[in-house]
Amino acid sequence: MLRIGLGFDSHPFEEKPTKPLKLGGIVIDTDIGLKGHSDADVLLHAITDAILGAIGAPDIGELFPPNEERWKNADSVIFLKKALNLMHEANYRIVNLDCVIICDRPKIAPYKERIIENLATLLRVENSQINLKGKTTEGFCSSDGITVICNLLLAKSNFTL
Repeated sequence: MLRIGLGFDSHPFEEKPTKPLKLGGIVIDTDIGLKGHSDADVLLHAITDAILGAIGAPDIGELFPPNEERWKNADSVIFLKKALNLMHEANYRIVNLDCVIICDRPKIAPYKERIIENLATLLRVENSQINLKGKTTEGFCSSDGITVICNLLLAKSNFTL
């Protein structure tokens, strides 16, 4: 009746970006970007993989191979919607989502509420079902990109906690 998913993704910085930096579908005002075949929205990629993992589906790279030209610069919302459709077909709903965005730059705090609001809309959940944290490496290691780790709890649609 309950399923847990773990999502992870990481993209390196692109100092002369060819596309805007997006996190959770929100454009971040910065002069850096992320390298990636699609729009490189590392947060949506990790959430997508958490959903796919929770329902036992193939991962994002299997469903949307990065070597396929049709996914070049694709909006990551496409990937998330596919995962959500598979989740609904399996008769599951999101109980909660907890994500950690690990980066030394840009600062996440100024965008946190906007990202949560957008994610809640995309996922069709309440804002209170989403927790988002920005963490730095505290100088422990060089941070040349953004890494995201997400935990997701799903319940069968007819299951009451």
